[in-house]
Amino acid sequence: MTEKQEKILRAALELFAQEGYDASSTSRIARRAGVSEGLIFRHFTNKKGLLDALMQGMNQRMVQLVEPILGEPDARRCILATIALPFGLEPEEYDYWRLQYKLKWQKNARPAVLNNPLYQRLTQAFEQLAYPQPAEEARLLVHLLDSLAVALLRDELPDREAYHQFLRRKYGG
Repeated sequence: MTEKQEKILRAALELFAQEGYDASSTSRIARRAGVSEGLIFRHFTNKKGLLDALMQGMNQRMVQLVEPILGEPDARRCILATIALPFGLEPEEYDYWRLQYKLKWQKNARPAVLNNPLYQRLTQAFEQLAYPQPAEEARLLVHLLDSLAVALLRDELPDREAYHQFLRRKYGG
């Protein structure tokens, strides 16, 4: 990828994450990136092409984060690794995650939790640990972590490490 393409993607990510996909025009993205609007169309075809390129990178990152958890044979370690996910978000990636939530809220772009492989693996883990309602426990944990991620991205969780340790203790870590 060229330096200009990276600038365009960075500018698109910032605007999409801050203002939303629908509110961000290609002309504003071009201005922020310091390139012509025509260059955006040459490299990415249109605004949707920009979003697709960003989502491809985000999906690759998501696979990197979740794959080790899906393959974790130990139920307790699987749950604890899942709990660690939102606490391990890197600040330089916050705009990617903010974009994920904006799309979820604006376009309902995320798959339903029941079809999510992480949810399915958590259900298995809770079954292995003999929780009385493993599917509901997995759903609760996924929703709790989703809310935690939002609080972290909005800098609304004052003592994140204490909260992380609280959840680790709650689930036996």
